[in-house]
This record gives sequence, structure tokens and C-alpha cells, in this order.
Amino acid sequence: MKGKLKMAVDVLMTAALLFLMGYQFWGEKAHEWMGAGIFVLFAAHHILNFVWYKNLFRGKYTAFRIFQVIINMLTLISMAALIYSGVVLSRYVFAFLPVESGLALARRLHILGSYWGFLLMGLHLGLHWNMVLGRLKGKRKPDSRSRKTVLFLAGLMVALYGGWVFVKRNFATYLFLRSEFVFLDYEEPKLLFYLEYLALMGTCIFISHYLGKMLRLASSAVSTRFFLRK
Repeated sequence: MKGKLKMAVDVLMTAALLFLMGYQFWGEKAHEWMGAGIFVLFAAHHILNFVWYKNLFRGKYTAFRIFQVIINMLTLISMAALIYSGVVLSRYVFAFLPVESGLALARRLHILGSYWGFLLMGLHLGLHWNMVLGRLKGKRKPDSRSRKTVLFLAGLMVALYGGWVFVKRNFATYLFLRSEFVFLDYEEPKLLFYLEYLALMGTCIFISHYLGKMLRLASSAVSTRFFLRK
């Protein structure tokens, strides 16, 4: 039951994040309410995964675990920046708060939090992609080698397309705050926008998933050599 609840929260968070990236389609009020919703989901996610924090200073730190902790902490920082800046900039949901200063900083943090947060969320998903696939498969037999190859090539195609989207949509400009004004195309078809953002998220999932696999294999090889020497 808890596993299904975690999955539901994660799916809703991903959908909410995609919705928020399409600010130009839905307007400021809907954007703020969805932002408040993702804050609730973010809190629920951390409550449901509190055991991870309890075990943070326990056990051995392999290369994969170090990578995982770095991605998780950076995701936490970016989401905290988004939540803080969203509250400061709010004109609807949190308009009752007496915020009169810090707007310029909040705008910068909101851009940084949005673009870094989107990519980091994809990387975070990639770290748990085996678990996601496992839940989708249920009790089905393990994939054959040919099926794994097809899935890898399909993932690679999505990742390459997402890489092109990264360049096309000038993500680097906003990641490093080279501009404080985000270009929004109000006439762009919604379907194209969300397909491209899904592809970019797929790029992050692909990179994180396969990099995680390599780090696990490297850690396993080091442990085996150490055991054999003993």
C-alpha cells in the first residue's frame, strides 16, 4: 500500500512539474495553485521517504550512493528555492503574506529553481527507473536480451531528441542565468511543447539510469577485487 502511495505521489509530482513548465498556456493563477499543490506533494514525498534520511549516515558509501546523495540534495535545494521564490512572488495563493522586498532575488531564484529543478527531477527519476519499470511489469517474466537492446535503443533515441530540445530551448541560458527574461511562445502548440519537455526529461532519466548502472558495476568490481585479495 505504501509503495503504491509513493508511486502515486511521484507520478503526480512529475505531472505537476510538467504543467508548471508550461506557464504560458495556463496563466499565473493556475500556475500558482499548481505550485502550491506541488509543495504539498513534495512534503508528502519526503515524509514517505523519511527512512532514506534516517539512513543517510549509516552504511558504506559506494560511488553510486554518493551520486544518488548529490542528485537528491541538489533536487532538494532547487525545490526549496522554487518554494521560497514562489511564495515571495505570489499574487494569488500567498498574497495575504506581508512580503514587500526581495522580489528581484526571488525572480532569479525562480528561474534557477525551475530549470535546474526540472533537469534534477529527471535525474532523480532515473536513479529509481528500475523500480518504476518493475512496478509497471508486475510479475511478468524478465526481459530478454533482444528486448533490452530494443528498449535501450528507444531510450537512446528519446535521449538524443531531448538533447536537441535542450539546445533548441536555450536551457543553458536559464541554468546559468545569462538572461533574467524567459522567452515564452504563447502561440506554440501545447502538444509539441509537452512532447519536447517529456523528451528532455527522458534524456535526464536515460543519463542517470545508465550512469547509475555503470557506477554500481564499478563498485561491485572494486568489492570483488578487494574480496579476492583478502
